[in-house]
Amino acid sequence: MTKPQSLFEKIWKAHEVVSISDEESLIYIDKIFLHERTGSIALQSLHSSGRTVRHPSKVFCTMDHIVDTFPGRNDKTLMPGGTNFIVSTRKEASKAGINLFDLNDPRQGISHIVAAESGIALPGSTLVCPDSHTCTLGGIGLLAWGIGSTEAEHALATSTLRVKKPRSMKVIFDGMCQPGVTAKDMILFLISQYGVSGGAGYAIEFAGTGVLGLESEARMTLCNMAVEFSAFTGFVAPDQKTVEYVIGRDFAPRGSDLKIAKVYWQNLHTDVGALFDKEIVVDCSKIRPSVSWGTNPSQVIPIDDNIPKLEMIEAITDRLAAQKALKYMDLEPGMELKGLPIDGAFIGSCTNSRLSDLRLAANFLRGKKVSNKVAAICVPGSTKIKIKAEEEGLDKIFIDAGFEWREAGCSMCFYAGGETFGAGKRVISSTNRNFEGRQGPNTRTHIASPLTVAASACAGSICGAYDA
Repeated sequence: MTKPQSLFEKIWKAHEVVSISDEESLIYIDKIFLHERTGSIALQSLHSSGRTVRHPSKVFCTMDHIVDTFPGRNDKTLMPGGTNFIVSTRKEASKAGINLFDLNDPRQGISHIVAAESGIALPGSTLVCPDSHTCTLGGIGLLAWGIGSTEAEHALATSTLRVKKPRSMKVIFDGMCQPGVTAKDMILFLISQYGVSGGAGYAIEFAGTGVLGLESEARMTLCNMAVEFSAFTGFVAPDQKTVEYVIGRDFAPRGSDLKIAKVYWQNLHTDVGALFDKEIVVDCSKIRPSVSWGTNPSQVIPIDDNIPKLEMIEAITDRLAAQKALKYMDLEPGMELKGLPIDGAFIGSCTNSRLSDLRLAANFLRGKKVSNKVAAICVPGSTKIKIKAEEEGLDKIFIDAGFEWREAGCSMCFYAGGETFGAGKRVISSTNRNFEGRQGPNTRTHIASPLTVAASACAGSICGAYDA
């Protein structure tokens, strides 16, 4: 009998060109996605070495990190040197003959969002991008992971990468979540319980009734923060929801190719009896709407809980990290987060700027007003999402409530000298990272779901949707 295989093992074996050793393989890369911050570097280096892109039709690039998101934008940007990145990427992409989603292209947006909504990322495939949150795409059942510019150059030239095989982990979200609990709360809960290194060295399959109940976009939110758990990647086995999400998208298979793809997709599941190196079971009934208090995603508590006292933190390294984080965040051990005044609110990023995220926040904001003490900004994850949201009137709800409505891009999830809420400002954000300076020098970031961000923006302080 054939040995039962995990989904990870099936996709890995299907793409293994050669086994280099027990630990490493040469893996075939189906698609490569670039963006203007690192993609231009890889393309320039490739061209200067006299090499070319092996399969230009399978390489995609978008403008997302460096670009401003203000209405009427152009190549100019607040980010020092940003214009050079944009112009250089455009030039190198044209030279290479790859697919470029430029600023004026309706397909432009954050790379991981664009790859999914355009049908570039497909179940059972491999996709790499020089960005750590590439694992987002695992939400529709593929192996996607972040790489460096040098690796991107190799993948562009050969369509392969030498990869150390990660161990396998299964995270089972058992049961159903309470009302108001989102996929963002689920992943924050996991990281808070097992630490930011809990997934180090693993490819994680998210499973269980709690995951099956999520729509494809929410599954991508879950997988997005697998990297915050230090995992190699995270993914969810494709099902009928996945198939319905993928079919009909711009680069998705059609006709006879779709029939072949469907047959392949039907086998993309973990066999009964397949073994994992590690399993974690999470009781979904214990998850509540959450918010971070510190400077890493494990420093998270339910909104109505208190920041832990230092003596409650067992590991000395964790205690010292908490002490440092509290100093930066200007907080005290044991204090409440609920009711803590905020200066800014941000809805956006590859974690939470899809149409379903915007609908969720807009549904709460309808008829409400943002506190006059809060600067609130909403940045759709792609131009397609922005257009669809405007067709549904979501932009009007955000604007009427007091949010700025922007063009698509990474915006204030990523700071490199561009826009920021300001030093010392306290911000609640639907982004994925809260380390020091992530949203600007000395900006204090609390990460949460879009629903919690919307509620807090209206209250003028950290609170849950059911508290507002």
